[in-house]
Amino acid sequence: MLEYLPQDIRDGLETARKGEARRKSRLRLQVGEAVFPILRFWHDGFALDADLTPHLRGLVDVYDGSRHIFQCLIMASSLENGELVCEFKRSTAVTDTAPLDFWRDENAPVGFLPRN
Repeated sequence: MLEYLPQDIRDGLETARKGEARRKSRLRLQVGEAVFPILRFWHDGFALDADLTPHLRGLVDVYDGSRHIFQCLIMASSLENGELVCEFKRSTAVTDTAPLDFWRDENAPVGFLPRN
């Protein structure tokens, strides 16, 4: 149905759709000091606005608002329908604490009282 509309109207609708997706998304990608909004995110990749983003490869950080949630290693990026589609090789969740190098029992006491 959109093919019957003039090209300038189709371009305006596409610009409005991208702007709305950018405004709604809290997810953003940070590469060094540069920050780009993420339009869509799935289990092994994400899509960015191709007009705002250069081709990406390497290690990037993904934020939800101000919270750092993932560190991703991008292995490929391609242009599809005005979006830069990036696929990552690995996605590591960011935690506030260091990982444990031992097994912690759920029923272990929280602390010990000293003997007098």
